[in-house]
Amino acid sequence: MPTPPNRLRIFSGTSNPALAQEVACYLGLDLSSIKIKRFADGEIYVQVQESIRGCDVFLVQPSCPPVNDHLMELLVTIDACKRASARSITAVVPYFGYARADRKTHGRESIAAKLTANLLTEAGADRVLAMDLHSGQCVGYFDIPVDHVYGDSVLLDYLASKRISTGDLVVVSPDVGGVARARAFAKKLNDAPLAIVDKRRSAHNVSEVMNLIGDVKDKVAVLVDDMIDTAGTITNAAKVLHAEGAREVYACATHAVFSPPAVERLSSGVFQEVIVTNTIPVPQEKSFPELTVLSVANLLGETIWRVYNSSSVQSLF
Repeated sequence: MPTPPNRLRIFSGTSNPALAQEVACYLGLDLSSIKIKRFADGEIYVQVQESIRGCDVFLVQPSCPPVNDHLMELLVTIDACKRASARSITAVVPYFGYARADRKTHGRESIAAKLTANLLTEAGADRVLAMDLHSGQCVGYFDIPVDHVYGDSVLLDYLASKRISTGDLVVVSPDVGGVARARAFAKKLNDAPLAIVDKRRSAHNVSEVMNLIGDVKDKVAVLVDDMIDTAGTITNAAKVLHAEGAREVYACATHAVFSPPAVERLSSGVFQEVIVTNTIPVPQEKSFPELTVLSVANLLGETIWRVYNSSSVQSLF
């Protein structure tokens, strides 16, 4: 009986083809062939250009800006693969858009994270692979399996290469909501001390820093968050850390959304270095001297391989 062909297929959408190519290279594969185009009115057309009947398909498509276009493209691509008789379809969404709309804090609000989960499921996804969701509760919005992986291992490896003395280091949460994330990060940095910036937000994308909980005097402060959008929160936090005597301030985040005026804020001189990953592509016009972009392709590739082989993903962390 002949050896069955490799049934693992990696497809890339248009939102981050460079990351998808890196993932495919890690797995020793070529990206599978797909045609994606837009009609004059903006409608999306997708055609799978090879047989995927009986194959396990992984679609790499972060729903980064423009979020609505890339999300809709993912949904149409899932539908195309489903109609091409794929055995299973995993949506690999390194950055999951709408994750911040994860609860009702005021009346008559939508919970768009749940709606997005429903859309992916109804489109035909059998599984989702996401990285550093804004909150863990988003996993519960899906009625299909979710592999939630964390980019902090990539960030931690890079910080270790800086050889910062453990006694000089303090991990800082830029707001109260990120304390659990910062505490976990600090624990992996040899139980580094933790500080918290208390912040009061007056409106979306507008923040006002109030005070600091913890000691950062003469320390190297590492601000940790899941994403940097307009950079208001993390920049205001950095200014407070400097005012409280921090020697250097680093910013670490998995997702570099970088909505205006993020680049101006991050390159204003308050950060020694801004460390992000490539879950979202960072174009040249958003680059600046203090920025370091790390790749999560190997982490995603290893996770995909383990999902494909039905082995444990938890041992990665």
